Amino acid sequence: MGQFKNFFWQWRGVWITTPLVAVLVILLRLVGLLQSWEWAAFDRYMQLRPQTKVDDRIAIVGIGESDIEKLGTANIPDIVYARLLEKLKARKPRAIGLDIYRNLPEEPGYKELVQVFRSTPNLVGIEKVIGNKAWEIVPPPPELKAKQQVGANDLLEDADRKVRRSFLYVRDRDGKIIWSFAAHLALHYLEKEGIAVKRIAETKYQIGKSIITPFEANDGGYVRSDARGYQIILNYPNGNKHFNTVSLTDVLSDRLPPEWGKDRIILIGKIAESAKDSFFTPYSGGLIDLAAPMTGVEIHAQLVSQMISAALDGKSFFKSWSEISENFWILFWSGLGAILTWRLKNAARVKRFSFLKITALFLAAGVLLGSTYLAFLGGWWIPVVPPLLSFTGSAIAILFYLAHSAAEIRKTFGRYLTDEIVANLLESPEGLKLGGERRKITVIASDLRGFTALSEQLSPEEVVKILNIYLGYMTDVITYYHGTIDKLMGDGILILFGAPTIRENEAERAVACAIAMQLAMQSVNEKLASLGYPEIEMGIGINTGEAVVGNIGSEKRTEYGVIGNQVNLAFRIETFTVGGQIFISESTFSEVKSIVRINGEKEMKMKGVKQPIRVYEVVGIGEPYNLFLPKQEEILFPLHKPIGIQYTIVEGKIVEESLFKGKLVKLSAKGAEVQIDNVEEGFIPPNCTNIKLNILSGRSTEVSKDIYAKVLANSAENGIFYIRFTAKPIHIIPLLEVLSKHTNKV
Repeated sequence: MGQFKNFFWQWRGVWITTPLVAVLVILLRLVGLLQSWEWAAFDRYMQLRPQTKVDDRIAIVGIGESDIEKLGTANIPDIVYARLLEKLKARKPRAIGLDIYRNLPEEPGYKELVQVFRSTPNLVGIEKVIGNKAWEIVPPPPELKAKQQVGANDLLEDADRKVRRSFLYVRDRDGKIIWSFAAHLALHYLEKEGIAVKRIAETKYQIGKSIITPFEANDGGYVRSDARGYQIILNYPNGNKHFNTVSLTDVLSDRLPPEWGKDRIILIGKIAESAKDSFFTPYSGGLIDLAAPMTGVEIHAQLVSQMISAALDGKSFFKSWSEISENFWILFWSGLGAILTWRLKNAARVKRFSFLKITALFLAAGVLLGSTYLAFLGGWWIPVVPPLLSFTGSAIAILFYLAHSAAEIRKTFGRYLTDEIVANLLESPEGLKLGGERRKITVIASDLRGFTALSEQLSPEEVVKILNIYLGYMTDVITYYHGTIDKLMGDGILILFGAPTIRENEAERAVACAIAMQLAMQSVNEKLASLGYPEIEMGIGINTGEAVVGNIGSEKRTEYGVIGNQVNLAFRIETFTVGGQIFISESTFSEVKSIVRINGEKEMKMKGVKQPIRVYEVVGIGEPYNLFLPKQEEILFPLHKPIGIQYTIVEGKIVEESLFKGKLVKLSAKGAEVQIDNVEEGFIPPNCTNIKLNILSGRSTEVSKDIYAKVLANSAENGIFYIRFTAKPIHIIPLLEVLSKHTNKV
């Protein structure tokens, strides 16, 4: 169960995106918004099919503009058609189709034409059956109707005015079946092949080697189309090639070869532009071609060719999947788009929207287009646009989801690393490589004075709350000055300037940042005071020098960091500070001395360093920063009665065992003057030494809780040294404040 939950969570984007996008695409399809796109895909596939030879079994006698001009009239008299039919009969065709309305006489020659109608059993005339109004219906020639030699020549136009469907038969207003003009001609041709149309089910017919199923309202790319009658999708087997076409004049003038027309189907129709008997088809226009129509007689010839090829050669009629199958097809591609994009999100060493991702998506889309095209060649109209849209939509949705997740990851990691480090890790091809580079940087090391001792007096929750308040203010300041927080070490912060991004004036910005941090401590303490917590202080050390920066660790656990003696030196400089102080090294001072304001310099002996280190106390920085620390003059007032103490030395985190005794003789809220009891036997701690002291009770050997301080100056001759408190027990703070105020009044 746990593994299933883990698997589901890892692929959550796929489980959510796949059905949502698929349902959305299906809904768009159901309301018809994708129908025109699907028609366009059908047309493009039709145009891309390999070209076939012109069907020589069919010929057309076209009545063009030149024929009309020679006859001198657009209304061709019946005598002309009578002579034309007689000449065509002599050529022994299998069938003749007259795609001309002849329901009314057009003298001269009506009797002669009627005689031809009666004497030609393989002649098929036309009538217009479908019409919304009575005057839109055109009856057939009565003589041919009586012999059942008439077919409906109605053509179906889609909303974009293209003909993609035709009729096998239609029903008139009385519900009687009337076979289409093309079907009549094809069956005449196939009769000599011993083939007739057979009904094998209520709506299925067999013609030779092929089964014909009726077009349904939602087949292929259609949505709720008009499926009345018995419709089939036109296959246009001859493409955009014209059939063998001769003119009316050529036939009447006997200009054709003797064998022309034998055993053929000959269609007669108007091809003159003035006849306005032309329609747009899937071949009408390409990407850059102008739309070229096809005449009505040619469209009928296409359907005749399609039916003969299906019967004799087994070329199937267009088929479609069921709606359920098509919906699953859309769902499949939606899932594939989501899976591919989700799967590739963690591809190693691959940048966002990488070549690998784009190539994989394009290959998948190519498979979709290729498979549907091959199916098209096999007579299947499988949806193209909806699955392609669902595939693309899922991929885009996952990319947006990943982008949102990346933003959340950046935001989350930004709480542990700076935005620049996150960007370096996530976006740079080299960002995840182990190793580093030597670079000149400026390092800030800050630490709260006595916070460890304070934390022992508070609950863990309170400690965390204080730290969050403190770090919240500090992070804002550091971000403003473009510093990089390398580490948060409890109450300590290590800040880099010059890594991972190099900018101008790194040392200047570092010093300005440190001053701004000290100024921000006032807001921190105001916030803490409002919550009832004691005041805290911070010391800062700054150093500039070369260090190695980069990814440190192993393939399993890596940390972006900085290594070098210059970093250690910044930490050691920081240990010499008391609350509110900023010490900078000589190397940093040389970078900023033109604008920095200092309050003296000191040489300090540091552990592990042979030569004394010169440090400078910073109190301000000029243009363009103009930041200055407020002046703080600490005045020690004599105590009316000295307070006995015992103290010991603190080295790092180790408290030495040797105890020394003395007394506080002068006091302020933040510091004191200490005099040892016996100059000869006592121990005067060196400057910058950290000590732990306890106040002795005058009545017993009881001592107070630990107070921590740093030695600021000493006088060995007088047995006196001056200290600055770094950590005071909470219950002693009021006592020291009262004593300092009392001595002040005295």
